[in-house]
Amino acid sequence: MLYIVLSASIHGVEGAQHSSCERVIFSLLSARASQAALGWSATALRCFHFWGKSSSRSVHQVQSQATEAMAEPAYTIPPSRQRAATETEEYQRVTTNVGKGLAVIQEELHRMRMATKAQVESIAIQKEVKNMMKKRGDLLEEIPKMPDFLVALRPHTVWEKTPVKLFCTVEGNPRPIVKWYKGGVPVDPLSAPGKYKIESKYGVHSLIISRCVVSDTAEYSAVATNQHGTATSKAMVIVKRPAGAGESCQLGLVPHLTEIHPSKLEVSLLDRFPVSFGVEGSSIKLVCTMVVVPDLPNVPPLTQWYRDDKLLKPSKLVEMSVGGGAASLTLPQLAKDDEGLYTLRIFTKDGTAEHSAYLFVSDAPASVKGAPGAPMSVKAYDVNSDYVLVAWKPPNTVNEAPITGYFVDRCEAGTDTWVQCNTAPVKICKYPVDGLGVGHSYYFRVRAVNSAGISRPSRKSDKVTALDAAENERLQGTDEGYVTIPGEPTDVHASEIVKAYVVLSWKPPSPRGRAPLWYIVEKCLAGTGAWQRINTAVKLHSPRYPVFDLQDGQKYQFRVYSVNMYGSSEASAPSEPIQKIDEEGVPSAPGLVVATRNTKSSVFVQWEAPKHLKNLMGYYIDGRVVGDKEWFPCNHKPFRHNRFVVHGLIPGESYVFRVQAVNIFGLSEESQESSPIAVEPALGKAVEYATPSAPYGITMLSCDGSSMTVAWKSPKHCGGSKVNAYYIDKRDADTLVWKEVNLAAVTERICTVDNLTEGSFYEFRIQAGNLAGVGVPSAPSAPMKCEPWTMEQPGPAYDLGFSEVRGDSLVILWKAPVYTGASAVSGYFVDMAKKGSSEFVTLNEEPVSHRYLQVTGLEEGHSYIFRVRAVNSNGVGKPSEVTEPVCAKALPGTTEIVAGVDEETGDVFLSFEACEICETSKFVWSKNYKPIGDCPRATVTAKGRTSRLTFSNPDKEDLGRYSLVVTDTEGVSSSHTLTEDALNTMLELSYAIRHPVVPLKHSLNYEILEKGHVRFWLQAVKLSPSVSYRFIVNDKEVTSGEGQKISHDVASGVIQMTVDHFTRANEGTYTVQINDGKAKTQSSLVLVGDAFKAALKEAEFQRKEHIRKQGPHFSEYLHFTVSEDCTVMLTCKVANVKKDTTFHWYKEDDEIVPETPPNVMSGACALPLPLFSRKDHGVYKAVLSDDKGKDTSVFDISGQVFDDIINALARNAGASASELVLQCTPEGIRLQCYMNYYTEEMKTVWKHKESKISSSEKMRIGGTAEMAWMQICDPSDKEKGHYAIEISDGVTTHTRTFDLSGQAYTDAYEEYLRLKAAAFAEKNRGRVVGGLPDVVTIMEEKSLSLTCTVWGEPTPEVTWFKNEQEVASNEHTRVTFDGGKFASMVINKVTPDDSGKYSINVRNKYGGEFVEITVSVYRHGEPIPEPKLGQPKTATPAAQPVPPKSPAPSKTPTPSKPQTPAQSMKSPTPASTPASTPAPKSPTPTPKSPTPPRSVKSPTPPRFMKSPTPPRK
Repeated sequence: MLYIVLSASIHGVEGAQHSSCERVIFSLLSARASQAALGWSATALRCFHFWGKSSSRSVHQVQSQATEAMAEPAYTIPPSRQRAATETEEYQRVTTNVGKGLAVIQEELHRMRMATKAQVESIAIQKEVKNMMKKRGDLLEEIPKMPDFLVALRPHTVWEKTPVKLFCTVEGNPRPIVKWYKGGVPVDPLSAPGKYKIESKYGVHSLIISRCVVSDTAEYSAVATNQHGTATSKAMVIVKRPAGAGESCQLGLVPHLTEIHPSKLEVSLLDRFPVSFGVEGSSIKLVCTMVVVPDLPNVPPLTQWYRDDKLLKPSKLVEMSVGGGAASLTLPQLAKDDEGLYTLRIFTKDGTAEHSAYLFVSDAPASVKGAPGAPMSVKAYDVNSDYVLVAWKPPNTVNEAPITGYFVDRCEAGTDTWVQCNTAPVKICKYPVDGLGVGHSYYFRVRAVNSAGISRPSRKSDKVTALDAAENERLQGTDEGYVTIPGEPTDVHASEIVKAYVVLSWKPPSPRGRAPLWYIVEKCLAGTGAWQRINTAVKLHSPRYPVFDLQDGQKYQFRVYSVNMYGSSEASAPSEPIQKIDEEGVPSAPGLVVATRNTKSSVFVQWEAPKHLKNLMGYYIDGRVVGDKEWFPCNHKPFRHNRFVVHGLIPGESYVFRVQAVNIFGLSEESQESSPIAVEPALGKAVEYATPSAPYGITMLSCDGSSMTVAWKSPKHCGGSKVNAYYIDKRDADTLVWKEVNLAAVTERICTVDNLTEGSFYEFRIQAGNLAGVGVPSAPSAPMKCEPWTMEQPGPAYDLGFSEVRGDSLVILWKAPVYTGASAVSGYFVDMAKKGSSEFVTLNEEPVSHRYLQVTGLEEGHSYIFRVRAVNSNGVGKPSEVTEPVCAKALPGTTEIVAGVDEETGDVFLSFEACEICETSKFVWSKNYKPIGDCPRATVTAKGRTSRLTFSNPDKEDLGRYSLVVTDTEGVSSSHTLTEDALNTMLELSYAIRHPVVPLKHSLNYEILEKGHVRFWLQAVKLSPSVSYRFIVNDKEVTSGEGQKISHDVASGVIQMTVDHFTRANEGTYTVQINDGKAKTQSSLVLVGDAFKAALKEAEFQRKEHIRKQGPHFSEYLHFTVSEDCTVMLTCKVANVKKDTTFHWYKEDDEIVPETPPNVMSGACALPLPLFSRKDHGVYKAVLSDDKGKDTSVFDISGQVFDDIINALARNAGASASELVLQCTPEGIRLQCYMNYYTEEMKTVWKHKESKISSSEKMRIGGTAEMAWMQICDPSDKEKGHYAIEISDGVTTHTRTFDLSGQAYTDAYEEYLRLKAAAFAEKNRGRVVGGLPDVVTIMEEKSLSLTCTVWGEPTPEVTWFKNEQEVASNEHTRVTFDGGKFASMVINKVTPDDSGKYSINVRNKYGGEFVEITVSVYRHGEPIPEPKLGQPKTATPAAQPVPPKSPAPSKTPTPSKPQTPAQSMKSPTPASTPASTPAPKSPTPTPKSPTPPRSVKSPTPPRFMKSPTPPRK
């Protein structure tokens, strides 16, 4: 077989510069190749395609190489493989054929090389051409050229509501700028977001109109401009309306549109609904505007609304709509159930677009003042034939009294009658309702109750049908038709157990039959077997029954019978014993509350969850302005998470917050208040805002030849924050370069541009800025010629705006012209035209002098445009710019300003509730359309969506037209004209409120006086001198006379009747009727039964007391009090005493004589018992006596009284107890707790790791009057851990803790070791015990002896210094140290040179001490130097100082370590030469010197170094 292997490296044409490799390898492996094999090989070689670059090798070289490969003679055939003659002939024939094949291959290779060379040369030429073209293009670009349209615009005719695209291609050098015009007016994409889209890519300029309307029919032009000229291309766009849609169809058939799924639309959200506030019973609408491409009327976007991540569905309470470029959600009847986070989710081509904002719903005004808010989220569970379990959520109570219970009402579907289900309020937020009609449908609602009254009802629940789920199965059964008497129920148990009731449940009998079935329930005390029926008046149809009348602490058993028309079953098996359980109660209070900044009107609040959740429903958050006592609710529906954003706050104000946890039992205790926080934006919150859109409507107001005054209109979209800056650019109309006019921001929408050239045309553009930055620039204004205005008429008015837009009216406002003409402006004309019309109609026949006009007679739904012309004595001036079209249609939910009188204060006010509002909105009040601002005659307040203007002292000066504008809204505004008649009516009502008709401070009541007299009285707020009244007792009028006295006091408003002898005959009803002018009122008191008996008993007691009080007596008997310093005082009050009245104290009949004698004339006496303890046990007695009589008061301090005193002391001490303080001592580690007073009788427990500690040698427990302590002697690692002291006062346990572990233990243990070592060192260091004076004054030639006693263990070394130089012992100065105790230095015959500062250094290995002595030497005959304060005036020979009996430690503070002196020289004997008498120490400090101060210790630590101790409380 012949194998031919061909290999070639083929390179692409573009890589032809690289060398190619060609290889042809032939291998003859067998001489027995057949002719077929040769034919195949030849064909394969001819089909081979070879690419490569021509090289230095020629075809002849390749052929010679092939020939050499075939003609190699190197191979010798072995004898074993010698061929026969026939085989040799076959071999030669094959060789010949192979040679022919090689010749063919060589020719093919040559041909391919020639073709490859030609192709490579062609590619090289093409590259050269490209390079030349590029150079030519660069040359052409340098040649100036005016714009030229290569592809011009073409006309289009399209259907209404379909898009159209105009495009063109333009060239020019420099590259032209293309502007688009519609009917000669520039096209501004920002004026109608989403309407127009302008693109410019790769020289192709396009204008896309996304949704055409008929009004888009116009001539559109593209104007290309560069510095060499201008070119224009125009095309007509005609928009047609299909037949049947208002116009005849001129295009024939409507083109078929491919079906578009709503989720395939492109949607961009524009104006989004903000955080909103509503009130129960009102309505609210959440709206999100959008741009939809394409905007097809029959294919609105696919939208979904969510509340707290739960999908909402359309219903009577939830209305949804989408279309017309907006998606809205309307809640027509708000309730607190509607509060939550609302999310709009729109499915778009690129995924979803979402927006979320919170809706707050506050309580409607209560029907009774002080009543709680309505409950919410009423739902029914466990529905059966005649039983259902109703559950709800409790309302928040901020300033109202706590809720005491709830009433549950039901209403049968189809009726309007509500029936109360429970006779007594239920205290938890669920209630089992039984007695329902089988198959009937019901609604349920709940009302809350507190001490002030009953709340408004909650929103009714969803409709519930009373049907047993097993009833249908029974009716469909086949075998039970033969059953007559049913079987007994099974599995009787309590499905719910609370303190108020127990719900019994059981399984129906099986089989039960088809006859109607009911049940009988019996109960008995567990174990007694005394059964009694409990549903005698109720026919039970469902296997549920609530039982209410169970006694606390008793266990009951229940059994059930099944009954039908055929009879009763056997009793079921009794239930397990069932007992009512105590309720778990409300959750514990939430933990730490932290408030942080969020936005300029909101705060982010977060808190720690309660330790005991107890089926937590959520949280209520309350807020309060710092300095204000009133709290306000931040949310009105329990919020599940422990973080919340509180909105609607006043910017810049400071608030504190608290949180309560909620479950079915009610609200927990309030958490601790958060730290005050000012409402300001947080850092980084600017990302919430966007830059504003471009201003528009640039107009010229005045020109003097060198400057122009221009004005403009506000951006249509502020970006979420107030626009506070404008920047103006200008350019010459002949150039393209813009120049900045102002570097500093302009805050008003008017600006004067200076330094202009007269006669030139200028264009202007404006950029608006807010917190997020500077927005896009506006479209350039029309070219304005700078030429001076010389006309005598005024210029145009500007800044036209609208307010109070309604269906048939609106108010237009404007600003006065900047250019007034030759005379002052005297008035204005207002012109109006319908949208799309140029025929203006003047609305006022005579000019109006004010700058506003109310326009009436409009057609609702129609749009209008306006302009204003100013008038002066020279005529009518130029008209203003035409306004944007305004539609005569009120905003949904629009309300008007309401005038009223506050029912509580009588203040006259104007109030307005906005239908929409956002976080940046402000209420701007105006009078006659002039902002009111800060005015003493009125005050403005705002809360949520409501703003109120309250008049301070209204009179005729306040008459006028008041208007209100809510900023950053879609034109929310209103006005109200306050007339004289309306003001007078409100003033009368205000007077009636402020001067109410005989209000009572206190209704009729009685009081027992001394001598047993009874006083019946009431108090009115105010009485006039002409007041008249009557007392009626048991329907009979009584008057002043014998036995009773009737009187009144106008000043205090008290009317009273005093009965001298109150007996059984006085039982009955007492009534007082009052007439004071036109005012009438009455008050009654029913004094019968037990109330009368109590009053009669008290009257008799007071009569007896009166007799006792004729002599000296105790007005208050002995009792104890505990002062703040924990001193127990036995106190009493005395009365009817005189100077000779005696007062004695006794304990166990032994008289006590206090340090301060009792002063009975003060009316009070007290016996202090300081440092109260068990020693003060006993019976104390106070005796008061004189010649009028005697009275005694006894007080037994024992048993419970003693415990009460100890608990009172513990309460005071526990409240004042400081935190545990670590105190290290040389003996160990001590934990101390400071308090006002401590005694061992207090219930005080020390604990280590929750285990009680008993006093022992290791753990010593003790205390003083000021603190309790526990000392750990010789501490080790076993004593590590958590320590606590518990002080119990019988009610509260005061706990103070300390964690003695980790670094705290390490530091304490090191301190203990240090103090232990320091104490040892302090005890044994070297020191001067005594004997040296401070100052010595001595005469020349006298001998001076300085001797002292030193001490230390081991014996210290002693060194003397003079002026910081060591003193060496010599004949003049002798230094001795005797017995290791007495050190002395004797100077013989002192000279003036011996004056100076001497010091002694006593030191051993534990430390030492310096003592300094100042020596002054004076000559004979000289006056004695004036000694320093405390120094002797003369010197006498010093006597040998007597050493003390024992060394005493020095108590001077430790200085820094002084320089160590040289080794001291010890003397063998003490000095015996005469010496001067040492002077006593002087309080005068010694002068500063380099030597160490006197009595300076070495750097040893003080003996007792305390850890930092907090101040005593």
